Amino acid sequence: MLDIRNLKVLYGPIEAVHGISLRVEEGQCVTLLGPNGAGKSSTISAICGVAKATGDITFLGQDLLGTEIEDRVRAGISVSPEGRRIFSNLSVEANLQLGAGIRTDRDGIEADIDHWFTTFPILGERRTQSAGTLSGGEQQMLAIARALMAKPKILLLDEPSLGLAPRIVGQIFDMIEQLKSEGMTILLVEQNARQALRISDYAYLLNTGTIQAEGTTATLGQNDELMAKLTGLG
Repeated sequence: MLDIRNLKVLYGPIEAVHGISLRVEEGQCVTLLGPNGAGKSSTISAICGVAKATGDITFLGQDLLGTEIEDRVRAGISVSPEGRRIFSNLSVEANLQLGAGIRTDRDGIEADIDHWFTTFPILGERRTQSAGTLSGGEQQMLAIARALMAKPKILLLDEPSLGLAPRIVGQIFDMIEQLKSEGMTILLVEQNARQALRISDYAYLLNTGTIQAEGTTATLGQNDELMAKLTGLG
């Protein structure tokens, strides 16, 4: 579904990602692991069209490099960004409506809002509440649900466990695992290696903008020395 080759991500004269290649097959959950500054979020930004990049990014056979952000969303790419970035002053329901900004099927949008309120009952209870008043875990649920309102073919999740209590982290990963079981293709960026590997099919370990290792999550998860070296979480 997603094929990235020789990707370089640039911030002015600084090259944050140095020619990496990775693949995500339909129905898979693939994880990018690594410490802060490894290039994980820069990779996500390049896929979305936010960061300047060179190389090849192909999604469902379509070359994405040079296309606008909106065109990538219409192609089926949606992101739940690092730090959640919800619209704090708007209601929970309004945040979900904004997630469906590219859609025109009003009845379908309302049905999907009801679906996510059923899936995340706590959000349904707070549908008229300002999103900024939600807890960190509730905001993360909202950010993921908002991304899903675009009805994506692939969901990009950037550090969904960041800043959350361990109990809430488990709930978020259970939710991601459920989405995968329903057929959603997922590219997950995470520092919580153990939780990420639990739900993933394949993983890439990034460090200083390069891929240091890759493989099935079972294989990588058993290499404690490698995990400790690259993530500090082994």
